[in-house]
Amino acid sequence: MNSNKKIYFASDQHFGAPTIEKSKIRERKFINWLDSIKNDADVIFLLGDLFDFWFEYKKVVPKGFIRVLGKLAELKDNGIEIHFFVGNHDLWMEDYFQTELNIPVYHTPKEFTFNGKTFLIGHGDGLGPGDTGFKIMKKVFINPFSKWFFRWLHPDIGVKLAQYLSVKNKLISGEEDVKFLGEENEWLVQYCKSKLSQKHYDYFVFGHRHLPLEIKIGKNSKYINTGDWITYFSYAVFDGKDFLLNYYKS
Repeated sequence: MNSNKKIYFASDQHFGAPTIEKSKIRERKFINWLDSIKNDADVIFLLGDLFDFWFEYKKVVPKGFIRVLGKLAELKDNGIEIHFFVGNHDLWMEDYFQTELNIPVYHTPKEFTFNGKTFLIGHGDGLGPGDTGFKIMKKVFINPFSKWFFRWLHPDIGVKLAQYLSVKNKLISGEEDVKFLGEENEWLVQYCKSKLSQKHYDYFVFGHRHLPLEIKIGKNSKYINTGDWITYFSYAVFDGKDFLLNYYKS
């Protein structure tokens, strides 16, 4: 890390839900946050579900939220390193961010090391035990035939249908799925413990749960969930020594 710089983590903005109009308010808040950190940010990790739906056609870009894309391009052009992890709502993302914004895109958790501390970072969907139904559904969605079939729908039809189904996701419409279930029932906690039994990580950083969490895993490891930008407007920050959850208030 560069001295006096920080690493930021944010996830689950779900721009597009529940409506484009309401999302624009949250988009402006997120852009203001990006502006507020640009002077001390060394790296920014976006941990998935930036959009409530995203599909990459060969010649078509989904309409909307050009301001957040422009802000990311500006930060990247100004030398800030940015990494994007695909979430379960934007899992059909391919190479648009890489080719247009020079932002690498990851579909599985990835290990990073900063200042001697090891991080395992990802979105968090489908990890750990349980959630069998979602894991089967995800395999169907990422199947090449499914993507090929969807691509044949006219974008005006396909995107509208996908946005309707996406907004019905319980993590957007219901409060029952964003309550802490206890360590023994939190699948990401179980996943972190399993990974820690194989190799030491100082920090496990995920999104997906829409719930800001800091949980000690073992003696010297911590699991942090970055929450969301729907209810909490939360993010995590590592300053080279300490790793904390924060909340954007402006």
